[in-house]
Amino acid sequence: MTTTTASESATSSTGDLRVAVVGAGMMGADHIRRITQKISNAAVTVIVEPFAERAAAAAALAPGSVTVATIEEAIDRDLIDAVVIATPGPHHMPVLLPALEAKLAVLCEKPLTEDSDQAVQILEAEQKLDRPYIQVGFMRRFDDEYMQLQQLIRGGSLGALLGTHHRHRNASVPDTYTNTMLISDSVVHEIDILNFLTGEKIVGIEVKNLKRNSTNATGFNDPILALLYTESGILADVEMNVNVGFGYQVTTEAVFEQGIANIGATRGIVQRFDGQISQAETPSFKERFSAAYDAEFQAWVDAARDGSIGGPSAWEGYLATVAASAGVRAISNGTQEPVEYIRKPDFYS
Repeated sequence: MTTTTASESATSSTGDLRVAVVGAGMMGADHIRRITQKISNAAVTVIVEPFAERAAAAAALAPGSVTVATIEEAIDRDLIDAVVIATPGPHHMPVLLPALEAKLAVLCEKPLTEDSDQAVQILEAEQKLDRPYIQVGFMRRFDDEYMQLQQLIRGGSLGALLGTHHRHRNASVPDTYTNTMLISDSVVHEIDILNFLTGEKIVGIEVKNLKRNSTNATGFNDPILALLYTESGILADVEMNVNVGFGYQVTTEAVFEQGIANIGATRGIVQRFDGQISQAETPSFKERFSAAYDAEFQAWVDAARDGSIGGPSAWEGYLATVAASAGVRAISNGTQEPVEYIRKPDFYS
């Protein structure tokens, strides 16, 4: 499938970063809108999507864009400077490798990949280049409250951080969502944000099951409690609950030697009536982290135009993948799984 809706030169004459969005599902479509409507100095020139109907719908969001079926076709036609990868995790590597070979700036949605060996291969491929080209889409690092919490932890005004409590809840997930995705697709956010907040690697992970939600699909064991252990002994517990019904909620409570800090409180108008209190909850991740996504994308575009990256590198993506892989193993064996990493290459220092 190839449909051209603009000249082959796309927007190169404007000086904008020419972006291909790979994957035109819910996430990809949201990013196409974001780049087109909110981000400066960038334009979606190519949509990579093999399903014609979905591709056409996405193209309508980015007037003048071209639709193609593969990343290779977009590269061969010299229409792009950069790539946003918005496909599911198992499909990232087949896009990352040709994008690296073409020296394209990359914003890869989390996870970098779901396989630790593949993550190493990606690191090895990138190290053959002159600099890092991959930024991984851990958008929580760009959320104002998480940035403030990081400053509080690093500043030490409440003493040492002892532990964190995380609640990550979705209203529902599609039938294709599996038990392992509770870790690889969801808890991976907490895995990365713990590294962001503390500057420490996760060295152990354990997964426990809460009582199973009876409304789940057969064989789907949700919710879970993931326990993450850092190098210095900080313990983070994560309630991962993807079928909670009421909306989307992400909260963190940090426990210090001399105090407590909470972020992620429900946002929206509070109504009091008939002896009740009512407050709206965000329906999905798109609303909860809209500002963080905007900041993330603008930082990426600005850095890409300057020949750098503006957020977590492939190395941070690798760290999260390795810890998540240990978490997937922990689901099966019911014990604490150690997390072991390769030495950090100087390339990422």
